Amino acid sequence: MAKKRTTAYKKKLGTAPGSVIYTGKKESQKLYIESFSYTTESLEEKELLNIEEAFKDITSEAISWININGLNHTDAIEKIGEHYNLHSLVLEDIVNVGQRPKIDEYEDYLFVVLKMMYYDKDENVISEQVSFIMGENYVLTFQEAEGDVFDSLRDRIRSAKGRIRTLGSDYLLYALIDSVIDHYYVVIETMGNKIEDLEDSLFSGSSEKELSHQIQGLKREVLKVRRAIFPLREIISRIEKIESKLIKKKTLHFYRDIYDHIIQISENIDIYREMIWGLMDMYMTNISNKMNEVMKVLTIIATIFIPLTFIAGIYGMNFDNIPELHYKYSYFILWGIMIILFVAMLYYFRRKKWL
Repeated sequence: MAKKRTTAYKKKLGTAPGSVIYTGKKESQKLYIESFSYTTESLEEKELLNIEEAFKDITSEAISWININGLNHTDAIEKIGEHYNLHSLVLEDIVNVGQRPKIDEYEDYLFVVLKMMYYDKDENVISEQVSFIMGENYVLTFQEAEGDVFDSLRDRIRSAKGRIRTLGSDYLLYALIDSVIDHYYVVIETMGNKIEDLEDSLFSGSSEKELSHQIQGLKREVLKVRRAIFPLREIISRIEKIESKLIKKKTLHFYRDIYDHIIQISENIDIYREMIWGLMDMYMTNISNKMNEVMKVLTIIATIFIPLTFIAGIYGMNFDNIPELHYKYSYFILWGIMIILFVAMLYYFRRKKWL
């Protein structure tokens, strides 16, 4: 029975462009807002009760990072749009979880969409959309649900390690994107281990049905990661070419480092894609070889029994004038001839290395 498929895009059918309609499946997700406001010397970290409190935390003296979890709360996202004067199409893309990774440039802010990926406890690839809005002294991040890849960045902000507290919002955006890209390395490393394990299973004679499912699952994982990685080259290239006051020249060197990482990940993904296609070909070859072995055995058995069946058929006819029927030792002679034919044909097949 074919699997029933649904699409979230039906929610958007017939609506006007710029309509803020959540297209995901996590309708019951609670709204969670956290705020980091820091300077070189100070840090204020808070968990906010409502979206209005986030507007108070942004000042011209500090860099603010406000993280919002729960794209199903479209009213709160519309309030954010009103406060920061965000374009309606930006708000629409934030809650459209099937959005392709991209970057849009506006006069007062940059809008970036990425796919955050990681393996869950069952080693399934989880892909979640993350949207970034970077202004002069703030960065807003929008996630569908709690749980992300930014814990190490939070620790760096708290401990004031590295450059994070000394540079502006453009570096904060870089650090957030870099955290997403770094977890791609974890994903492809796990994927490489799964491919190696699958290759070992393929030669160890594991269940064919199980191997087929594993290969198809890996194929889907590679395509999912490739769809997330492929547009990132364009995004980082656009950031390098943007003539905006929001991106400082000294920060561009860090974005170029991200571009190098993307190239490396893309090459690994292409290699893994070829390896999976090779595994699929190897799997089909093994199936074909096993089928050929079965057919060879059946053919040999049929070939052996053809002359024996012929002899049995002749002497099984109901004619009285068959001379050998009335001879005293005919039965034993016939058995001897049949056994000799059987052994001779087996010997011949062994000489030919068909057995």
